[in-house]
Amino acid sequence: MQNKITAAITGVGGYVPEYRLTNKELETMVETNDEWIVSRTGIKERRILKEKGAGTSFMTIRAAKSLLESTKIDPKTIDLLIVATATPDVMAASTAVYTASEIGATNAFAFDMDAACSSFLYGMSIAARYIESGHYKRVVLIGADKCSSMMDYEDRATCIIFGDGAGAVLFEPSTEGLGVQDEYLRSDGTGREFLQAKLGSSYPPTVDSIANRTHFVQQDGKTVFKTAVSMMALSVDTILKRNNLDVDAVQWLAAHQANKRIIDMTAQRIGIPAEKALVNIEKYGNTTSATLPLLLWDFENQFKKGDKIIFVTFGGGFTWGSIYLTWAY
Repeated sequence: MQNKITAAITGVGGYVPEYRLTNKELETMVETNDEWIVSRTGIKERRILKEKGAGTSFMTIRAAKSLLESTKIDPKTIDLLIVATATPDVMAASTAVYTASEIGATNAFAFDMDAACSSFLYGMSIAARYIESGHYKRVVLIGADKCSSMMDYEDRATCIIFGDGAGAVLFEPSTEGLGVQDEYLRSDGTGREFLQAKLGSSYPPTVDSIANRTHFVQQDGKTVFKTAVSMMALSVDTILKRNNLDVDAVQWLAAHQANKRIIDMTAQRIGIPAEKALVNIEKYGNTTSATLPLLLWDFENQFKKGDKIIFVTFGGGFTWGSIYLTWAY
């Protein structure tokens, strides 16, 4: 009897722009200071994509090539490529399709998906289902956002938080029971007013919208913070209870890097020690769809085969959830 197929992550790649926007530089742009930013967010710098005309695909292509280099796979053997992003290059034409063509994944079909900061987590669920079906052997999932394209650098409430980056992972079948074990994904559209950029079919760009700067990201920070901590803790707790997992049995918590205080409070509420919570927000800020794969990229050398990792996110919309995965290598 054939063993059940599970979807395992078998490789990681990443890319962040060279330009570092430090807190010191932000002090010259808006009324803020390094101490204030670090104490409230944990962020010391963020990467910004400065290349003229470069969009999210500039980073997805480089993250994908990083993944191909580390895994040594032929891009022609990729069956599906998904780009999880809230900042596609353009409307109507898929960033994932362009990315697949540029890296030589000529036998793959591709599409974009957007669930704000939860995009990569939702993408993990989709990638897992395709692998578990038995029809697909290699799925590349890329989380990437050029958040700077949505930032108002006169708004200190948002511009201090976000950065640009991309991370990529390869999903392949496992018959050892490794990979995605369980998921708890949720959403609530009544939260959309608290975090959004008014640019889209309901808000086409106009002279007035640009003059009033309404096309940039705006958020109600207190509401987002409070709801994020509550829903992220609930998501992880649900996964732990459903799988009879004690926190001592979990090796790592991979939480969305939105705010260091959110990460700390989430870990505290579920009883996971701080040393198990992966954190790199001080280097990159909130890269939206890229935070989870960039965590994997940065900490890959610390993972061991069989490690239990709990992923958890919260994003605009609202979207949130948690995924339980065992590391495959």
